[in-house]
Amino acid sequence: MRKLPASGLTGRLLTATPSLRDPNFARSVVLVLNHDDDGALGVVVNRPLDVDVDVVLPAWQPLATAPGKLFQGGPVALDSALGLVAVPGDRPDPVGVRRVFGSAGLGSVGLVDLDTPPETVGPELAGLRIFAGYAGWSAAQLEEEIADGAWFVLPAEARDAFTDDPEDLWAAVLRRQGGDLALVASFPADPTLN
Repeated sequence: MRKLPASGLTGRLLTATPSLRDPNFARSVVLVLNHDDDGALGVVVNRPLDVDVDVVLPAWQPLATAPGKLFQGGPVALDSALGLVAVPGDRPDPVGVRRVFGSAGLGSVGLVDLDTPPETVGPELAGLRIFAGYAGWSAAQLEEEIADGAWFVLPAEARDAFTDDPEDLWAAVLRRQGGDLALVASFPADPTLN
């Protein structure tokens, strides 16, 4: 099994390899929000739903990054909502926000407590996405999936979770890696039709 970074995978992208056929994760890009000895948790950042944020959290709709839709964060707890935010520049974490990765000065990505009044935290944010559900792995499960070739583990950019073109994110992340991974970006969704 390939050794993972000592800091774990928090703040990294799991980009599905073409061999990952599970419909929950095929061609998905997962931002890892927490990874430790107990397991991992992340959100699929490229699966917008056809539901506006205001259907479930109307007060947060004005802050939602385009396309202003809910995103399916993963197959676990689809009846729960998780708010991911971008905090620009060198600002300290706003009230109700817990930094996940990044740093003051360069901007960061964090989780927002959706019970915080949006008008309090909104002026401090550069982006907001609301996710229905999340992706979760038990201890060593994600490491096994990586070793089995299900995921490319890649660096994340703060804008990945807030892209205005989420449907193209899988290919865009692979293309920016260059080399062989850039070639994988053009792999057909169904190779039997090639």
